[in-house]
Amino acid sequence: MSVSRDKRLRVGIVGAGYVARYHIEALKRLDDVEIVGICDLDTQAARRLAQTYGIGLATSDLAELGARHPQAIHVLTPPSSHCALTLRALDMGCHVFVEKPMADSVAECDAMIASAREKGLVLSVDHSDLFDPMIERAQALVDAGACGDLVAVDVWRSSDYPPYGGGPLPAMVTQGSYPFRDLGVHGLYTLEAFLGEIAEVDIRYRSTGRSTTLKFDEWQASATCARGSGRVMLSWNVRPMLNRIVVQGTRGVIEIDRFLQVSHVRRVLPGPKFIGIVIGAFGGAVRDVFRIPWNVLRFATGRLRPSPGIQSGAAAFARALIDGKAPPVSAEDGRHPIALMEAACRRADDERRQELEARFAALAPVDVLVTGASGFLGRTLVSALRRRGQSVRVLVRREDTRLAAMVQQVVVGDLGDPRIVDHAVQGARVVYHVGAAMGGGPREFEAGTAWGTRNVVDACLRHGTDRLVYVSSMSVLDHAGRDPAVTIDESSPLEPHPEWRGSYTQTKLAAETYVRDAMREHGLPAVVIRPGQIIGPDSEHTTPNGTLGIAGRWIAVGSPAQSLPLVYVDDVVDALLLAAQSADAEGELVHVVDPAVVTQGEYLDRVRRKRGSELRLMRWPTWLLLVLAFGVEGLGKVLRRNVPLTRYRVRSLRPLANFDQRVARDVLGWEPRVGVRRGMDVMFGDSPLSSVGVVTSVSDK
Repeated sequence: MSVSRDKRLRVGIVGAGYVARYHIEALKRLDDVEIVGICDLDTQAARRLAQTYGIGLATSDLAELGARHPQAIHVLTPPSSHCALTLRALDMGCHVFVEKPMADSVAECDAMIASAREKGLVLSVDHSDLFDPMIERAQALVDAGACGDLVAVDVWRSSDYPPYGGGPLPAMVTQGSYPFRDLGVHGLYTLEAFLGEIAEVDIRYRSTGRSTTLKFDEWQASATCARGSGRVMLSWNVRPMLNRIVVQGTRGVIEIDRFLQVSHVRRVLPGPKFIGIVIGAFGGAVRDVFRIPWNVLRFATGRLRPSPGIQSGAAAFARALIDGKAPPVSAEDGRHPIALMEAACRRADDERRQELEARFAALAPVDVLVTGASGFLGRTLVSALRRRGQSVRVLVRREDTRLAAMVQQVVVGDLGDPRIVDHAVQGARVVYHVGAAMGGGPREFEAGTAWGTRNVVDACLRHGTDRLVYVSSMSVLDHAGRDPAVTIDESSPLEPHPEWRGSYTQTKLAAETYVRDAMREHGLPAVVIRPGQIIGPDSEHTTPNGTLGIAGRWIAVGSPAQSLPLVYVDDVVDALLLAAQSADAEGELVHVVDPAVVTQGEYLDRVRRKRGSELRLMRWPTWLLLVLAFGVEGLGKVLRRNVPLTRYRVRSLRPLANFDQRVARDVLGWEPRVGVRRGMDVMFGDSPLSSVGVVTSVSDK
């Protein structure tokens, strides 16, 4: 069906993820196309895109989008939804352009194709790599005989996915085959574009254990094609990132770097082989000196568009509809790679499904659950609990053989996952929620800290847990605005601008607020512990308050005479154990800081003596860092990017001091048993552990 020349092709977008903007930008450049609306279950994401590109409708209801009478729908959602959404769009009388992979199974592909044929509508799949300028150039060179007869094609790709952000587990976590369905399909149709139809393919996968998101993070496919052999190698671990294709023939080799948008043609030159290889490599290097900066300039000025293959593919589908021509990629073309990889993907999916379900095996009741048990504080707490004879269950992200040998039960899963947290909490009399994200981007902090705490609290309320002991952080207090002369206690002001401080403070404050609200509004039997900076053996590799770690260096900011709010790890464990058993502590917020005064300068001197030349330490005055932060902020405004260093963060570097410890003493009955002075002697090797009597048990008091 062609579109009348006096009318514009009306297009609806379904899915507001990152790929949608490339489709929209491509369609916006076509005078004969009008985008009538965007539909996504995440209405806020749809509204943001609609506002950015001046589109009149943003909705979560596909029927509402259908009321705008689109003639074509672009389905840009996760693959598991492709079939259902495509069938609905076809029922609405719309042509469909669906992102790769076409669907999760051959059966779904066949249902989509049958529906399109029955209704006389066009169904096409976005095999976007075929429209990448570098691949198009390579195909033109092959057609011109630059490589002679083709022998083989290798596709190399490493990638990275946005981290899991909490909530029900997404397909990339639960579906074992997700990585290959996502990127392997590109490799398979690229091999066929150069070498002809694939007659046989062997797909293999493995898990390195490095990824907390993907089960199988390494994939390889070896294919026998009509005109040669091909390999697809996918990795989520190789760095720096690769996106390369090597086309090998009897007279030449073409090497494509799709990230840099450059290609090299290595031809057979007359003369000795070695000299020819050297001349070819040298010529390519000289050309890259000019081509790579030129491509960077083209990208910066908008002449080289991001994801050019996606944009060109979307535009080609629209032009085909407008001109009444067949789409460049047919539905049958989209079905073929799904058929090639279906068996291997099914095996990976079954393995992952069985592994995830095994995590929910029935568990006998236990005395305690510890989250974050593989961390510095969590592991020390577990040791103390076991010495007291308590049965312990832990929730960890990865298998940990050392930890498994210490406890009765290990539950493997992510704190952000409501289902696994509920399973871990059920049957535990006391829950010590120590776990939280300690690094990464905003999504990691949201999953590990904010979502994780919500999940723990909700599960404790659901299962009637006797006591929740929650470990918060002093970072939730106002650092920049505090008066150093005023004593800090549990009523001191909270951070008024957590978003200015970064993801750690922002999510820790949100998490603590959720716990305290549940205590007040739902009667959650909990105690919130805010420890000072926890020190102990090996913590000398963690920067103390008022010190930045940048590019392998430590930068101490301000005066060395400022005191640090330290507390030894065994003493924190004592406070946690007391919080779990004290009737008076229920519903309380407690600061746990050693009263001994240790200056930043003294602490850093002892760290430096122990670590020696390994530690590169310098001290900057606060005003110098403020000047640097001012410049970084200005750069961030120009680039429209968030920056890691701001003047507010610099002002917030001041260590907290002058603590009132009456709640810890009077309510918990806590006083430091080891103390930071003796603890530092242990840390820095000035005194053996036994000489200070560190046993980590409140029963020893």
